Amino acid sequence: MKIRDDVISIGGVPISEIAEKYGTPTYVYDGEKIIKNYQTALNYARKYYSNFDFFYAIKACNNLQIANLLVKNGAGIDAASVNEIYLAKALGLNGNKIMFSGNFLSDEDLKVALESDVLINLDDISLFNRLKKIGLPEIICFRVNPGYGRSNVGEYVTNAGPNAKFGVHPDHVVEAYRLAKQSGIKRFGAHMMPGSCILDADYFHNITEMLIDIILKVALELNINFEFINLGGGLGIPYKNNETPLDIDATMKGISDIIHNFFTDNNLPKPKILMEPARYFVGNAGYIVGKVHAIKNSYSKIIGTDVSMNVLARPAMYDAYHHIYVDQKESDPREKLGLCGQVCENTDFWCKDRDLPETIDVGDLIVVKDAGAYGYSMSYQYNGRLRPAEVLVQNNKTVLIRSREKFKDIIKNMILPYEIQDNVYAILNNL
Repeated sequence: MKIRDDVISIGGVPISEIAEKYGTPTYVYDGEKIIKNYQTALNYARKYYSNFDFFYAIKACNNLQIANLLVKNGAGIDAASVNEIYLAKALGLNGNKIMFSGNFLSDEDLKVALESDVLINLDDISLFNRLKKIGLPEIICFRVNPGYGRSNVGEYVTNAGPNAKFGVHPDHVVEAYRLAKQSGIKRFGAHMMPGSCILDADYFHNITEMLIDIILKVALELNINFEFINLGGGLGIPYKNNETPLDIDATMKGISDIIHNFFTDNNLPKPKILMEPARYFVGNAGYIVGKVHAIKNSYSKIIGTDVSMNVLARPAMYDAYHHIYVDQKESDPREKLGLCGQVCENTDFWCKDRDLPETIDVGDLIVVKDAGAYGYSMSYQYNGRLRPAEVLVQNNKTVLIRSREKFKDIIKNMILPYEIQDNVYAILNNL
């Protein structure tokens, strides 16, 4: 995103053109930035450890056109559900290019994963016992909870440590792999989820050491080798303008040095390193273009826009911060203002006491920054408010990659009573 003479553009295209062509609210992705983010991370990773690959956690933004940008550059897919396995297969992937890391899985989930011949990453020992009744994969992986986790976006997205629902307790990891080995498994991987949106390189080094200490105990006690170690995601982006970006060079160097030294010192074959970022690839490459619909002067001055909590859930869910820009007014004097959407919940008043242009007015276009990860994928229908369109910008051109929902999308899966069917069809025919 660039601002020149107060005109905001994304990927070289003014947002006024995007809004006029596709309407608002609309998610807009800078395709060239996504590719650059991926290539930067991969280059630094392989600079220090040649056998290093990235998987894309498709839950962050599941549009296949976005995921395909990463897959074409070599990424695998981290799938959290059976449907995400299908998305990965739709991208032409299979086998060890798909990591299935679901949690609290059903027997049907396990059956589909096994039949899909993907890398199965189990979140608990009990899942292995159930998987055995269905069949055994050639390689098995367990998600390890290293006993500590951190999040830069709130307590609710801390994915490791005592309060997290994910992963095998450190004291139970050896038993998990012993059970797998005794069942005939001969190939092994290990996984953890270190945290969410971490901007501190040292944290990744420390949490990697914690995991390796656990894995090393398994390797020595059970005399098994690990083909890969998946360090999960957690590579952060700065949401606030005063935050320092993650030093990706230092992060990758430290991780690589730790794994190299541990396995060399213990005379064990060095594993492939995997990571499964998503936010780092797509987070700062996605934006929401919205419009001001009303301004209310009440106990405070509230700017009402079409960017509601059903469009962007993160602020209402866990007070996540997103910076807001106003097209053609960024150099105007500022005042403390609140911004809300159109949903009938007070949590939709998701931005308060923010420095915004005091000249902001009805009809103005706004941009919500850093919305590429966990934005559209967490949107939903509520109050009859529908999901927005998605647009990809590449080479100074825009392309629609998901249509805006319509009224028919609210009722498409409803089984309609006979007596109202004519009413519904009449409405649809008039839209």
